[in-house]
Amino acid sequence: MKYKLIKLPQLSGKKASIYTLFNVNMQKTTFDIFYEKHVDSFKDEIIDIILRLQSIGDLGALDYFFKNKEGTLGDGVCALYDKPSSNLRLYCIRFGSDILILGGGGYKSKKIKALQEDESLTKENYLMRFISKEISKRIMAREITFSKDNLDFQGPLEFYTSEKN
Repeated sequence: MKYKLIKLPQLSGKKASIYTLFNVNMQKTTFDIFYEKHVDSFKDEIIDIILRLQSIGDLGALDYFFKNKEGTLGDGVCALYDKPSSNLRLYCIRFGSDILILGGGGYKSKKIKALQEDESLTKENYLMRFISKEISKRIMAREITFSKDNLDFQGPLEFYTSEKN
């Protein structure tokens, strides 16, 4: 599957840029898929998430917006939540406080203790882990760099996974 990293100007602000993955095969972003799947059932939480993302654009991707350590050590994979009682998990990758990449996510039942107990959450989380590793490799190889203000990626932003639709 082919993904392309795209910036969301409607959510980005002076302190942080917000990106998401565009699924070339489906012609939708991972965030749009998340939104469409959950807006009817969790409308208030979706509104809170969007407001929180706009705040991140204005204030930066600060720790208190996230549940950190949702991936492997040092990969920046985290989950955005709006309130401790929220039902939705939206997986992200943080690059400092300047860049946030939105992935997908889903409903996390209170009965689920670990993401591995839910196939959909596991799939979304592991996609973000993969993208984080690929970006890190390209940064180390100097294929991807940051803009002078650190708010944008520069370089090849297309990624290929072995997953199918």
